[in-house]
Amino acid sequence: MRSSCSLSLVFGSWIGAASTAGLVVAVLAPLMNLMLPPGHVLHLSDYAVSLIGKIMCYAICALAMDLIWGYCGILSLGHGLFFALGGYSMGMYLMRQIGRDGNYKSDLPDFMVFLDWKELPWHWALSDSFVATLMLVVLVPSLVAGVFGYFAFRSRIKGVYFSIITQALTFAAMLLFFRNETGFGGNNGFTDFKRILGQPLATAETRMVLFVLTGLTLLGCLLLARWLISRKYGRVLQAIRDAESRVMFSGYSPLPYKLSIWILSAVMCGIAGALYVPQVGIINPGEMSPAQSIEIAIWTAVGGRATLIGPIVGAFLVNGAKSWLTVTAPEFWLYFLGALFIAVTLFLPGGVARAVLNLPILRDHVRGERSFVEWFDTDVRFDDRKARALLAPAGIACPPALSYVEPLVRYLREHAVN
Repeated sequence: MRSSCSLSLVFGSWIGAASTAGLVVAVLAPLMNLMLPPGHVLHLSDYAVSLIGKIMCYAICALAMDLIWGYCGILSLGHGLFFALGGYSMGMYLMRQIGRDGNYKSDLPDFMVFLDWKELPWHWALSDSFVATLMLVVLVPSLVAGVFGYFAFRSRIKGVYFSIITQALTFAAMLLFFRNETGFGGNNGFTDFKRILGQPLATAETRMVLFVLTGLTLLGCLLLARWLISRKYGRVLQAIRDAESRVMFSGYSPLPYKLSIWILSAVMCGIAGALYVPQVGIINPGEMSPAQSIEIAIWTAVGGRATLIGPIVGAFLVNGAKSWLTVTAPEFWLYFLGALFIAVTLFLPGGVARAVLNLPILRDHVRGERSFVEWFDTDVRFDDRKARALLAPAGIACPPALSYVEPLVRYLREHAVN
């Protein structure tokens, strides 16, 4: 009875939280922006809509990073590549939508006319179709991530070596996209977008539609991540993070688990890039620079790895501070970012979100027997302290689990029969 009651409270708590977030994004924000006059105290300005929409795209990337780094132990310093690939796929469609409204009144994009191109390159063949563009947004990052991840994980490359290789991959892609011969606009990239699906991008209604789509996508990614992590799949991922060799000894192959979560993470970044471009109005090779990928890892670390909500908090905290400081004190922004990262690493190793979730008022007094807190803090690590505390009154000494698990593993390895 108690377990069923707790289950219903857990279910109700996260359904309620998700419904509230969806209501704020899909109903409250449009009303505050479109219905309330600019002088109203609750009016949401167009600048705020654009800024929050951009940060929500970053939050999707941070959540994608949390899935592979926080729950599987794979630190990628090249996720900016997948973000940019999704952005370029959408940018190609938006460039085709300009039509003859460009400076040169040509069917070709302006940069191609400037470079004396006579026809579209082969990889622009599907760029005039919105459906094909949506497919490319998903397929291109997943293909690149799948090919790279298969060979990397099959070769058991991990740790700092994997991080360096991902950083080299995104740097090489950035240099490739800087070249005018590739047909991606060179160092200027794509800009001066006019419309999407025949609707002008500059109107407040179109911006709000993109804002709502971004918010709902972020919420959907969060629910998907929570569903995955709460299943056996998520527990195996965390076991791979903590002790991959023991997972292999238990009969699980880490390759399909690592590869699948790696591809899913890349697809999430690609979708975030596709939502980012029409809201910001530009995409260039700078979006796939190693510095951008490192920032994604910083958002995740500051917010809190393996908490799901933490990366979202980190993305809003860091980018909100960046937007404010680059206006008020631009010369101190980088110092603030470095100090924030060092302070969180030293004093809040679990991140800002986990520090807040561990406050007594949340940990002990939230309705549903901590169900709301546990919904966000989904990190699972083996802990035998409870077992020892239960056995101590009976006079039974329970040794630490690792004291007998490791000798057993060594014995089985030495005496196993092929």
